[in-house]
Amino acid sequence: MELFSWPVRVYYEDTDAGGVVYHASYLCFLERARTEWLRSLGLEQDVLRQRDNILFAVRHIDIAYLKPARFNDQLDVTAAVATMGRASFEFDQTITRRGEATVLCRATVKVACVGATSFKPCAIPNYIKAEMICDN
Repeated sequence: MELFSWPVRVYYEDTDAGGVVYHASYLCFLERARTEWLRSLGLEQDVLRQRDNILFAVRHIDIAYLKPARFNDQLDVTAAVATMGRASFEFDQTITRRGEATVLCRATVKVACVGATSFKPCAIPNYIKAEMICDN
């Protein structure tokens, strides 16, 4: 499936006392890229909650911090669907410094489709699967 990329700038609030991106901030960067990928497909999460009574919830993350990002760096955060199941899908994601090929962070993120009120797993609607697979 097609690789989606989202630009992110590192703000002071994203860093630790040494000016290096704090480990939890990478999770926010990865989340933004997944959210913007959905948005690029015309899938707004608040609309999915209201109209289809579904949410996408992170179920598992496997993350490797390979090299540090620092205050004021411009980053590219990628997201690509690696696998698709009935009620979940898995992303391969990377973070690189803009214009460089060196991967700073690599993650595999499993996302589950759950009922907005029950929080129980449910099938991903077919029209959403079609959008995700086509990657318009």
